Formats: sequence, C-alpha cells, structure tokens
Amino acid sequence: MGQHVVCEIHEIPKGKAKHISVEGRDIAVFNLGDRFAAITSKCPHEGANLCNGRIAAFIDAHGPGEYFTQSDRPMVRCPWHGWEFDLKTGQSYIDPKRIRVKSFEVSVSDGSEAEAIARADVESGVNVPAEGARDEGPYKIEVFEVSTENQYVVLKI
Repeated sequence: MGQHVVCEIHEIPKGKAKHISVEGRDIAVFNLGDRFAAITSKCPHEGANLCNGRIAAFIDAHGPGEYFTQSDRPMVRCPWHGWEFDLKTGQSYIDPKRIRVKSFEVSVSDGSEAEAIARADVESGVNVPAEGARDEGPYKIEVFEVSTENQYVVLKI
C-alpha cells in the first residue's frame, strides 16, 4: 500500500473536492470539514466525474413520509444523473448489490512526513513520467511544492 501527498489542506475548501490521478487511477478527494474522503472519480453509470458532484447527507426512512437525514454519513451525488455513492464505502444506493466505486484511505500529515512520502514517490518512480515521454493524456495534474510548514493531505492506495 503506497502513500501519496495530494495537496495542502487549504487547497480543498470545505464541502468541495479535488480531482487527482495517482498510479493510473482517477480519484476525487473530498473535504468534509471534519475529515477527508477519497473515492474513484468516475461514475460507473456513464463516466461522469464524481469530483463535480454534490455532497449530501444520507437520507433514510422509517416508513412512507417519515424520512430523516444522517449528516454523519455523507454521500456524493453524480452531477449527470444523480446516482449517489457513500463516501466512506463507495456503496451505491441505486443498485447496492451490483454497483459501487472504490474508496481509499486518506489522512492528514505534517510537512516532514509528507515530504518523506513525496520523496519516496519520486525515488520509486511513482507518478513520474518516463524520460522522453511525449504523449499527453486526457488529464493534466498539478505539481505541488512540499513544505515542512503546513499540513498535507496524504492518500493511501
């Protein structure tokens, strides 16, 4: 399981998400205010970028007309067709037995630990294009400087 520095905490405002590519995977990282969550960014229905979806509380019901929200159970709603996915498990409630997106472990680390993780990525060649590579992919990711002064979001795959 690898760890990857995603960005500084302040780069993902509360209630928003950031799209990243790590080890060939498109991932959406969400700032839920009290924690971060990360899931596969591509909706399994028709491929929409879940990073652009709305965060909403899980809605449950005891019976007809007796619904309530569970704010401690955030979901992301696909921006194209409204399919919802649990941000902790990746579970879809459109077809919960067959459809889900992968969820990933995310943590917050101080600068010195994040710097060591980023250095290990470079040394191992993870997310570093092959020398002389010229083909452009469909996405362009940003490069962030690593500092020991701030807290960073770290993704584990």
